[in-house]
Amino acid sequence: MSMQNIIKKTPVSALGYGFVPDEYIPAGEDEYYLREMQDKSGIDYRRLTSYEIEVLVRNRNTSDDWNQILVSDSFNAELVKNCKFFGLVRIGKLEPVCLNFSDLKTPVGLYNSTIVSCDFGDNVVVDNVGYLSHYIIGNEVILVNVNEMVTTNHAKFGNGIIKDGEKEQVRIWMELCNENGGRRVLPFNGMLAGDAFLWSRYRDDEALMEKFISFTELKFNKKRGYYGKVGHRTVVKNCAIIKDVWIGNDAYIKGANKLKNLTINSGEEGRSQIGEGCELVNGIIGYGCRIFYGVKAVRFITAPHSQLKYGARLINSYLGSNATISCCEVLNSLIFPGHEQHHNNSFLCAAMIMGQSNMAAGATIGSNHNSRGNDGELIAGRGFWPGLCVSLKHNSKFASFTIIAKGDYPAEMHIPIPFSLVSQNESRDELTVMPAYWFLYNMYALARNSHKYNDRDKRVEKIQRLEYDYLAPDTINEIFDSLLHLSECTGRAFYAAANEGKKTKEEMIRKGKELLSGKKDLAGLEIIAPDFENSRRKTVLVKVKEAWTVFHRMIRYYGISQLFDQLRSENFASLKEWQASVPKTSARSSWINAGGQLMTGESIAALKTGIRQGTVASWDDVHMFYEKEGTAYTAQKRLHAFAALEEIGGIALNKITVVQLSDLLLEMTDTREWMVEQITASRKKDYTSPFRKMVYETEKEMEEVLGKLEENPFILGQRADLQEFHGQVKDLQATLSNWK
Repeated sequence: MSMQNIIKKTPVSALGYGFVPDEYIPAGEDEYYLREMQDKSGIDYRRLTSYEIEVLVRNRNTSDDWNQILVSDSFNAELVKNCKFFGLVRIGKLEPVCLNFSDLKTPVGLYNSTIVSCDFGDNVVVDNVGYLSHYIIGNEVILVNVNEMVTTNHAKFGNGIIKDGEKEQVRIWMELCNENGGRRVLPFNGMLAGDAFLWSRYRDDEALMEKFISFTELKFNKKRGYYGKVGHRTVVKNCAIIKDVWIGNDAYIKGANKLKNLTINSGEEGRSQIGEGCELVNGIIGYGCRIFYGVKAVRFITAPHSQLKYGARLINSYLGSNATISCCEVLNSLIFPGHEQHHNNSFLCAAMIMGQSNMAAGATIGSNHNSRGNDGELIAGRGFWPGLCVSLKHNSKFASFTIIAKGDYPAEMHIPIPFSLVSQNESRDELTVMPAYWFLYNMYALARNSHKYNDRDKRVEKIQRLEYDYLAPDTINEIFDSLLHLSECTGRAFYAAANEGKKTKEEMIRKGKELLSGKKDLAGLEIIAPDFENSRRKTVLVKVKEAWTVFHRMIRYYGISQLFDQLRSENFASLKEWQASVPKTSARSSWINAGGQLMTGESIAALKTGIRQGTVASWDDVHMFYEKEGTAYTAQKRLHAFAALEEIGGIALNKITVVQLSDLLLEMTDTREWMVEQITASRKKDYTSPFRKMVYETEKEMEEVLGKLEENPFILGQRADLQEFHGQVKDLQATLSNWK
């Protein structure tokens, strides 16, 4: 039996009416009750005069009922030509002027279009729109050359809800972090990376999961009959299909193939643009987003000021703010703010990438079908940087600021040491990990990236306070854990080389600390890290003693820097007054990166408890919690830094003397100077390496291409900051000298 398309026949007189089925219209209301609620134009409409109807007919316009065409007092019938009207249509002011945008210049009015039950603001342009149905159009909107632009009575505009009478199966979910859907979340307009993190992670907490669903349902109602919207001054031109799309103010949409079930936020917080060849379905687009040149996105959220371009594919994924994806494919991933993936043929799948990350060309982060199911995952702390043609297996987990050298990594990995370089020694079939690589060899990139992400944060509404400093509670805690790892691995290597038999973990850690903090050269000791890779080959740690030393130095710098900021900002009158501000006992708290915002484990636990118990009763309440935690972050970070300094230095801050305080400031100054030297030295290699210089005929040619090292704006800025810092330390030293 052959299948046929089902073509229904209805009277022409019904076109434009019955948008909402009778069973879904509340008693005493008509099908326009939600439309009236949505219309914020403030225009007083009237019926057409007989003369206006005559002009409209003369201009080859038709209507099923001219009494259903309502207009403002400033309506000009001469500016409506060759249009077909069905249902209730309301039109604002039309003046004989042109609207100009970019290279487009077009006269105000309605021309060559089929219009079904729509509202128009003042001075709009609608020209050659094949079918425009159930939209509310703002002031000075331009719609030119659009094949189809319609809204259905059950439109959800990308939100994960269902309407009255719909089955649960039609609900849209985003399957984040895992292809099997076990971490799926409901997308909603205004969803933050922190929301997606909480919802996707704590899957064993059934009560919490149910609350998240109810929060999403509470944000929207289930009534049918909402119209689509096009905000003021928005321009839509040369597009094929636009269906169930809500568009904010000042957006620019050109040449899109298909836009369906979307919210496109745009306005003062950021003007959004969608360009040629894009096909976007079931998504939320944040303020200030740029999506253009053949992008395909399905079941997605792009947070404010993020970009998709050059044929990117984004499916079942959340892209954090201030991020860019192009020329590649991203599936089933949760990506925190500050992500860069703009090279051809890179692939990211089933991953949680925790921000400030960069994916190189050819990186394949998603070879997860190495088991019997599609249930693999990858978790990478912020600052994740897999290099050219890196292939990784799921499950894998990486500490913050892990950089991975080119290679096909054959097995799952767990790299718990931050700031590491991971590479393969193919001649010896070994995995090599160099802890503290960034501090030792690439300080320029580390410092510049921290500055870059702060500078690129264009969010207007900063509900979540994002941390971009590479020295923060999360990375410091990872460094502390790493010191134990390095100590244990070094002690184990020593005892193995000495054939001293089996030792306890505590004995190995104790011996490792002794060796790493001593003067003995450990270059001849092969230090092996167990459980870093799921394979039989060895994982060799290199530069361990250097890493141990610089890790200690950076922890101390972090703690003293926070101490320095407190002493400068709070104007203590005496040592005793300052000592009273320091907790008598403190311990480092645990910290969680929740969508780019660092919060203590205690705070996250309190939030979850509040949600379960009902004191946090909506997504707005959750977002207020983020803002409250963001306000408290400076003080919380300071307490963490003080605890870290006391732990690493074996000191009690509330008992130290003015002389000891002064010595700490001198140590911080020395470290700051070393950091600026490292920044300069790591960049200088690009000017001195013969393999870098060989593509230039002369020194002058190199300087013309690269710029002069001594004129590097970032390095100059660092040196200027250093000079200012010296002055601040000097002033504080003078203050301390007057303390009693």
